Amino acid sequence: MPKNVSQPVVRAQDLLVGYGGAPVCAPVTFTLNLGKAVALVGANGSGKSTVLRAVIGLLDPSGGKLSVLGAEVDERDVAFRTAVASVLDDDAYFPALTVAEHLYLTARGHGMLGADELVSRLLEEFGLVEHARSLPVALSSGQRRRLLLAAGFARPRSLLVLDEPEQRLDRAMRDRLAQRLVDEKEAGGAVLLATHDPDLVLAVADRAVHVADDVTRVLPPGEAATLISRENP
Repeated sequence: MPKNVSQPVVRAQDLLVGYGGAPVCAPVTFTLNLGKAVALVGANGSGKSTVLRAVIGLLDPSGGKLSVLGAEVDERDVAFRTAVASVLDDDAYFPALTVAEHLYLTARGHGMLGADELVSRLLEEFGLVEHARSLPVALSSGQRRRLLLAAGFARPRSLLVLDEPEQRLDRAMRDRLAQRLVDEKEAGGAVLLATHDPDLVLAVADRAVHVADDVTRVLPPGEAATLISRENP
């Protein structure tokens, strides 16, 4: 991961996102630098996932400005695909490959050195050792979620984008994921995540952006965690 860049990894200025020209939330403004994490928080359906989809190039902005690594977002660009890893709230896996094969193909396909060692480490970290030879269809929903998260760490990246990564994880795995994301920051990477987990915000985020219909606000992690607890009692 690059350690020194002059521009933010993500810069959103009055960013509008939506479908058919209709924005799903108020304009969003924030910056994210290497070695930092920003959490998008807000009620279900507030537009957090839609903002993430714009950042990773799956959705064109409706208005405002958005840049990733100092350039306009273009998911067709090899440099962009190399630098940006994402795990969204869907089961995007290779159905005919085992868990270990899935991770190995991801690592080797992105040119990671020491793929065998990396896969072994990820299987251990995400509690998938006993399922290494299983096909995804044989996994529980929580195990498939862990597979997808592990795949996000099996490739090179400067920016890691996660959509509610805590979903279907038990408390111990959530704590392990939080530490993994802290390690990601300390290694010089940037993390952008949407979450409903106040503990994850407190453990990982340097700032939070509350996404809503009327106005979006940048908040300190503690205030954002309190807000999450109120919106999701």
